[in-house]
Amino acid sequence: MRKRQGSSGRSPRQLRVGEELRHALVRILARGELRDPLLENAQVTVTEVRVSPDLRAATVFVTPFGGGDSAPLIKALNHAGGYFRGQIAHEVDLRMAPTIRFAADTSFEQSTRIETLLQDPRVAQDLAPEAEPKPGRRKGPSDDGA
Repeated sequence: MRKRQGSSGRSPRQLRVGEELRHALVRILARGELRDPLLENAQVTVTEVRVSPDLRAATVFVTPFGGGDSAPLIKALNHAGGYFRGQIAHEVDLRMAPTIRFAADTSFEQSTRIETLLQDPRVAQDLAPEAEPKPGRRKGPSDDGA
């Protein structure tokens, strides 16, 4: 029997493990024990961790704190993926530590783009409430909101 999954398509266990991994990665990054020059003083925001159904792989979505180009940061984090997997094995109580892959979180850029589109005058006129019908006009069948 298959359990019902949430709207995101992920089971509660995947969500719970993903959140635990996110907290563990934040602690690992905060310790500053990374030897890579690109990661020594890097301030990273871990926004989400998506775990595969079998919990063997995890995609970690990150963004540089304060913005900026994330490509070199992602490359350096992926290069240190084995280190993160080893640290997670000590931090999180799982049967098997997942393989870690880092990816840029683009949700902030998408929300900024949507906000800009909503502020566009052409879009704003479509979002404005419809004007009241003129006093002499009868309400027709298409005006009833059905």
